[in-house]
Amino acid sequence: MFVIPSDRGSVTCDGISRRELMRVGGSALFGLSLPQLLQMQAAQAKEGALKGGGPGWNKAKSVILIYLQGGPSHLDLWDPKSDVPSDVKSIFKTIKSKVPGMEVTELLPRLAQVTDKFSFIRTMSYSPNGLFNHTAAMYQMLTGYTADKVSPSGQLEPPSPKDFPNVGCNIIKFKPPEVPMLPFVMMPRPLQESGVVGKAGTAGFLGRAYDPYYLYPPGSDLDNSKMDRINVDALKMRPELTAPRLKKRRRLLDIVNEGMPSLEKAVSKYDLDEYTEKALDLVVSGRAREAFDLNKEDPKLRDRYGRTTFGQSCLLARRLVEAGTRFVEVNWPKVANSDRHSWDVHQGLPDRMKKMSGPMLDPGLATLIEDLDNRGLLDETLVVCVGEFGRSPKRGISTSGNGNSADGRDHWPYCYTSVIAGAGIKRGNVYGKSDATASGPLENAVHPTDLLATIYHAVGIHPNSIVFNHLNQPRELVKGDAITDLFA
Repeated sequence: MFVIPSDRGSVTCDGISRRELMRVGGSALFGLSLPQLLQMQAAQAKEGALKGGGPGWNKAKSVILIYLQGGPSHLDLWDPKSDVPSDVKSIFKTIKSKVPGMEVTELLPRLAQVTDKFSFIRTMSYSPNGLFNHTAAMYQMLTGYTADKVSPSGQLEPPSPKDFPNVGCNIIKFKPPEVPMLPFVMMPRPLQESGVVGKAGTAGFLGRAYDPYYLYPPGSDLDNSKMDRINVDALKMRPELTAPRLKKRRRLLDIVNEGMPSLEKAVSKYDLDEYTEKALDLVVSGRAREAFDLNKEDPKLRDRYGRTTFGQSCLLARRLVEAGTRFVEVNWPKVANSDRHSWDVHQGLPDRMKKMSGPMLDPGLATLIEDLDNRGLLDETLVVCVGEFGRSPKRGISTSGNGNSADGRDHWPYCYTSVIAGAGIKRGNVYGKSDATASGPLENAVHPTDLLATIYHAVGIHPNSIVFNHLNQPRELVKGDAITDLFA
């Protein structure tokens, strides 16, 4: 269930905390009534805010995070190397792109044609604390913090209310949407490694009011038609309800407040009437419901994105930010450590990347960037595409305790690549330079915390702004520095 956040330990006159007083059951949307969800997100939005500025500051109205869980091979996608040993060199041919110096492999022909619209960061890098398996790495990449408990296998505990929040949860806390729209949508499946599901994908100690709207259509990871079965009944009025009739139900809150003055007094700071109105506006206006309807798009454009779960998720991400959603996270639609189109290519890399994952990634990401630009949305939308790490420069060796076939690559956090576009990010640009074998940065290394700091900076939130954890202790959003040289 969701809980209205207390005033960091404040209590009412009878000693009952506001958190306990306003505990709400889980039968409504998201497990919390929509008015309370909207109210909670704004109640703390201005706490801990710091001043910022400089290139790129506050340029992004929305963020689309394409999260490639599983760790894609940078050498086999967007940092190919020549004149290297055969067990390092990609088996895929290097092709020219629209911008010299931004060459990619043959797996990304569509992306090669839009390199004039984004930047590569080819020096993502960090040294792991302990074993660098997926869940621990995802937690660091998406929250900016290392986990307290890591098992011998490198995995973590399941999601906990003590966790640090996902970057999107922090953003919607400080910057709620300006229109009646879902603040943060995560799709089309949870973050997952083996049995650890959803770690780094929650609001953690911020409280469940800041959790994403989880859009996980039914169907297996191999079902590419699942986005056609999106069900958003929670955002739809029942046929017997008209908008005027629904609006009249506001009166119920007034009656409750009139009859329970002590309760009204305890929660007066939250202005519940205001947030009830916003909640009703969201349902009545139909903005979210309309945004989720992919059938409103030209079939040819849907084809261009790719009729896959990933491609249609990218298209839906564009529709959501166009409708006012602040943050969208598209998780790669395959569990991190698995087979087929998972990026975790310990074995079978040639077939898996060429026939499965490559043909999904290329049209989806390339068309998203191109489509946003064509609609004039790229100037105000930050797009980031990244995984938790890259893959080992040498094939067939073990770097994480996993077995690898001669054609496979293991985990490699010391150097990998991300894509970043929009909101003033330089176009046709490469930031950082990896060494001859893409084993490490030669210049301008970027830690995951620096990438997160750059995202916060772009939406106009100082990276060092303060939030309070479950123990009421102050914590910085992230201990990193925004890479302002990425901005034009």
